[in-house]
Amino acid sequence: MDKATREKYTAVIGLEVHAQLLTNSKIYNSDSTAYGSLPNTNVSVITLGHPGTLPKLNKKVVEYAIKMGLACNCDISRTQIFDRKNYFYPDLPKGYQITQDRTPICRKGYVAVSPKDGEQRNIGLNRIHIEEDAGKSIHLPEEADTLVDFNRAGVPLIEIVTEPEIRTSDEAYAFLTEVRRLVRYLEICDGNMEEGSLRCDANISVMLKDAKEFGKKVEVKNMNSIRNVQRAIDHEIERQIMEIEKGNVIFSETRTFDANTGTTSGMRTKEELNDYRYFPDPDLSPLHVSEEWLKAIEESMPSLPRELFEKYVREYDLPEYDAQVLTDTREIALYFEGLCSKTTNYKAASNWIMGPVKSYLNEASMHINDFPMTTSMLAELIELVDSNKVSYTTASQRLFHEMLRQSGNRSVLKVAEELNLVQDSDSDAIGALADEILAEFPDKVVAYQKGHKGLLGMFMGELMKRSNGKADPKVANELLRKKLG
Repeated sequence: MDKATREKYTAVIGLEVHAQLLTNSKIYNSDSTAYGSLPNTNVSVITLGHPGTLPKLNKKVVEYAIKMGLACNCDISRTQIFDRKNYFYPDLPKGYQITQDRTPICRKGYVAVSPKDGEQRNIGLNRIHIEEDAGKSIHLPEEADTLVDFNRAGVPLIEIVTEPEIRTSDEAYAFLTEVRRLVRYLEICDGNMEEGSLRCDANISVMLKDAKEFGKKVEVKNMNSIRNVQRAIDHEIERQIMEIEKGNVIFSETRTFDANTGTTSGMRTKEELNDYRYFPDPDLSPLHVSEEWLKAIEESMPSLPRELFEKYVREYDLPEYDAQVLTDTREIALYFEGLCSKTTNYKAASNWIMGPVKSYLNEASMHINDFPMTTSMLAELIELVDSNKVSYTTASQRLFHEMLRQSGNRSVLKVAEELNLVQDSDSDAIGALADEILAEFPDKVVAYQKGHKGLLGMFMGELMKRSNGKADPKVANELLRKKLG
């Protein structure tokens, strides 16, 4: 598509994000929510919707939903009712889904995002509500029949619904990335899109830039990564513009995304609101959130990534890049926080985590929670470098890896001494080595004094070699410059 045609239109995007909550049991009964169980083993008569069975609300689900609402600056509804949403699919055992229609637990709010192509902005939310998941239909290759696994039926979800305020796929990418980071910080969802614990549907329409009304929206499903959501949005925007340019009409429909081709295809006509025939669920009592309970949840909230980002930039005086990397995951942020409680050299702490620590984790395919070096050990390593007892090069290339292999509680300094790694800052001893080297290379001394200043590196290399790497580089550099000058 040519640039002029694309610039005639504005895209209007709204996202519906389903997050599967990390509870041990389902939303309305005690069936397990364990992932990967054999098909149809985490089911009961309640999950299967047998006549005469009654649901009972899982309190932890409500707590997790409120936490997400607080993280997204939402208003928390104090009184809620549950509704039946009626539609008939083979993976919905009861023939209806218990959800929240008129009284979502969280209203309004926003998520702050920083897309690559623009400044930080707030994406407004319409609501966050609680509902149950459906089962899973399985279509095996070359098989005529469809198999159904009801293990996922009744697993608790929150649905995060944005206002139609997103205008680019980059903004959608940034929004989903931030939502995944929030649910992981709150420890209410693992955010794994590949396993389906975080799922996203995108509602996309286009309109001419001077138009007053939105175009017909198309819902796109079946996107198993944040990158694929971005790809699907880009494709669908282009497809709709091309259809309109040809004089065709855009129909409100549900489409599926094919990751292999990067294209969407029609599945079914989009349901309208009245198709669902919402009505209050008669088997569940109204839910009341007391002020005391809400206050207790507020007090249990962890520090969120945006708060930590501001803290690292303002209080710790770190570059924004460092703050972004350190707050990318909750576990890295917690390790950094622990390290900063034991050292005030925050920039060094950041450099060590973003450098040697992350390199080791990547090479060992290890999670930070399994990292064998305690924050106290790493803080001691930073102190040895700051006090010039060990050079950074020696500390990062030798001492760091030696401490990772150590068992027991020996101090970092003790290990450095045993390995003969402690730097020599004795200016007399270093000066004697410098005199010896300068006397041995008189022609290089003359060349240096005639302007070949790069020879200083040769002198430094020779001095470090003869001192077995123990000479303090700063002292050695200053002494050589003085003697050569």
